[in-house]
Amino acid sequence: MNYGIAFTPLIPSAVLWTALAAIVVIAVLLLLARPRGAWLRLLALSLLLLALANPSFTREEREPLSSVAAVVVDKSPSQSFGDRTSETARAQQALVDSLKKIPGLEVRVVDAGQADGETDGTKLFGAVSSALSDVPVDRVAGAFLITDGRVHDIPANAAALGFQAPLHALITGRKDEKDRRIAIAAAPRFGIVGQAQTITYRLDDQGVTGQRAKVVVRVDGETINERNVVSGQTVNVDIDIKHAGPNIVEIEASPLENELTLVNNRAVVAIDGVRDKLRVLLVSGEPHSGERTWRNLLKSDPSVDLVHFTILRPPEKQDGTPINELSLIAFPTRELFQQKINEFQLIIFDRYARQGVLPIAYFDNIARYVRSGGAVLVSAGPDYASSTSIWRTPLDSVLPAEPVGVTEKPFYAMLSDVGKRHPVTRGLEGSNSNPPHWSRFFRTVDTRNATTPPVMTGADGKPLLLLSRFGEGRVALLLSDHIWLWARGYEGGGPHLDLLRRMSHWLMKQPELDEEALHLQVHGHDLVVQRQTMADSVTPVTVTSPSGATRELTLSAGEPGMWTATMPANELGLWQATDGTLKALINVGPTNPKEFSEVTSTTDTLKPLAQATGGGVQRIASGSSIDLPRIVPVHSSSIFRGDGWMGVKMRDASVVRGVGVLPVFAGLIGLLLLLGAFAATWLREGR
Repeated sequence: MNYGIAFTPLIPSAVLWTALAAIVVIAVLLLLARPRGAWLRLLALSLLLLALANPSFTREEREPLSSVAAVVVDKSPSQSFGDRTSETARAQQALVDSLKKIPGLEVRVVDAGQADGETDGTKLFGAVSSALSDVPVDRVAGAFLITDGRVHDIPANAAALGFQAPLHALITGRKDEKDRRIAIAAAPRFGIVGQAQTITYRLDDQGVTGQRAKVVVRVDGETINERNVVSGQTVNVDIDIKHAGPNIVEIEASPLENELTLVNNRAVVAIDGVRDKLRVLLVSGEPHSGERTWRNLLKSDPSVDLVHFTILRPPEKQDGTPINELSLIAFPTRELFQQKINEFQLIIFDRYARQGVLPIAYFDNIARYVRSGGAVLVSAGPDYASSTSIWRTPLDSVLPAEPVGVTEKPFYAMLSDVGKRHPVTRGLEGSNSNPPHWSRFFRTVDTRNATTPPVMTGADGKPLLLLSRFGEGRVALLLSDHIWLWARGYEGGGPHLDLLRRMSHWLMKQPELDEEALHLQVHGHDLVVQRQTMADSVTPVTVTSPSGATRELTLSAGEPGMWTATMPANELGLWQATDGTLKALINVGPTNPKEFSEVTSTTDTLKPLAQATGGGVQRIASGSSIDLPRIVPVHSSSIFRGDGWMGVKMRDASVVRGVGVLPVFAGLIGLLLLLGAFAATWLREGR
């Protein structure tokens, strides 16, 4: 209960102060003249002035408010190293119990720093602000952090905290911890396929000096470099960019004896391979209606450098035209098929038949080109089943089917069971209906002895599209020359662009079009595991997180040939997946996550800020137990730490629950006081 006096003047304050000044002047004059009853006159004037000031006696009923202390518990991945998890749990329990024993103190406990796959580093002070956001500044008693000291959102000064109370830090971990890590000093984000890029890395050891380590560099899981590196040494390594898309580079150092964790012994760099120019050689055996289809497709792709030849005049043609009147150029067979054949990523034969232009020896060069990793696409027409077919050359050793004739009848191209699963033909627009929602073809080349099942079938279920591998290379055989009907929009057309582009990219070994593949993708906060296969079932996939935790996922069937599973991508760094045969890698977040850059515990990062607030920083690990300081309430001090103790700032905040007001000069009492004062003055003057 609080008592007081409050004034609510009946006249403006300026008039009241003027009246007070006048009374003071009158008082001085009366004291100098010393007339009879001077003190009664002054009393009467004073009571009159007091009545105009309208004083009231007040009585307040106040309820004290509790002080609030925040306890923020670091749950970041680095807190799982060593015995920190156990130390944190025991420290939290003991600290909260001690704080709750202090009368008038409210305790708020917040977990912070959990891995979410987005936040880079440990963020604790955002949690402090959130925990105290609804607490007035004059009620904050302080904040306690239970952490390893590796905090990445430390305010620049104490004023930025938003409260004037002590900040304390209880540090988990040991002072003599050792750790080794690979730090990436420089790494490119992109690289041209077929060229080399340089990555610069450094071996950092904490807690030891002068140690040597064996460092292994892998690209997409394949070891390309091994060397011994001294602690603190900076090394450059050249990486050959072998394919388009992510090239995952792992740099891993051998373990340090008794080191804290192996997580940061490995660094990951993802270099996106970009093709400079895809060199494609298109050879058309003769002008025909579908010739422009291939040319338009390839010319529309800015990444393709197309070399196109059409055989307009075979060597045996004799029509009497003088040589000086011919505007044709000779086919540079030796240059293309002997000297520069390996510079092409894809060779396309579009309705090509032997016409004496290419010597037989050059077909043997093409076959060797395929086996060593090249790609050939044959778009066949009646020429493939003729006596001049390219099947009747050494190229037959890499062609997937032998021609036996031509069928002339209308038919719809259909996806086979294999084609419904194959990434080249899977999900082609219009393929889900029966018949498919695309136009018909009217001619197909009959074959036998196919080396692989067709992915598309034609008339009477005969093979229409064959995709085969020979040695390191790939071959596609399209057994109809009527795909130009799709391009021209006949009967509504068809998905010629998707089919031809996928076919070309499969031939040029785009990883996403491999029949057997394991892929990792990040969609929002989720990690999506995709298994692409031609089989009827798949084995479970084991996923390893950046912190080393493993989880086995059972994949579920989606569209034909595709099996998927999803899990939270709640950590930054390298994720790995394997089914025992295939392996996939993906890096989530930055190349060097702050969380794993420095993992040894420290008191240095938080000490300046804590001391600026009057708080302290103390390690709590003591052998196999924890040594927690005493927690004491402090009412008036600027220092809240000492030998073996930490303090909280207790506040005197309260809230008013009720107010009583008694005016002094209101009613009969005030009237009697004023009349009595003036009557006493009159009586004294009248004597």
